[in-house]
Amino acid sequence: MKPFHQLIFKMALLVLFVMVGCKQSSSGTTEAPGNNAATTDQYSKEQGQAFIEGDVGKPNVLQIALGSEDHTILVKAVQAADLENALVNAGPLMVFAPTDEAFEALPEEALNDLLKPENKDALANILKYHVTPGNYTKDFLKKFKKVGQANDQSAPVEVKGDDVYVGGAKIIASVPAGNGIVHVVDKVMLPPSE
Repeated sequence: MKPFHQLIFKMALLVLFVMVGCKQSSSGTTEAPGNNAATTDQYSKEQGQAFIEGDVGKPNVLQIALGSEDHTILVKAVQAADLENALVNAGPLMVFAPTDEAFEALPEEALNDLLKPENKDALANILKYHVTPGNYTKDFLKKFKKVGQANDQSAPVEVKGDDVYVGGAKIIASVPAGNGIVHVVDKVMLPPSE
């Protein structure tokens, strides 16, 4: 009876090896990530909190922009300036998000120049002028004269009737986020020259 038990044990081991082998080959885990040049480029570019997907809670300000059909140019600019990780931190953050229409109102050559790699710092400065620490509703912002922006400058707050303007841009909608709030604005806010 002893040889019979050994035979069953060997068969069970064989089945286990076959199952593990099939699972590895179907999931593609047998190839090391560094062996593929495209994969290496992806890993070197897409690192940090912005590229970790969660499945619970409200979307953060970056996820809201990524999911908006009206903010494709803003997303492209954030990616060109490598600011994705800044927009997913715990915050709270208030992001004044210009629509595609607002970006298209800029001279085309100016926008194209800003998106070039050599102008990354200037683009980042403009984008940071659209971010404020805090989580204030449009109505609460009416109490402010100015707000401090992430680029260490201040943007004036102006109230005209029920409308609120920050840095000359009118808030046309607001979307609560998991790490703050996104105020959709009708204009690209340009920081004052120093």
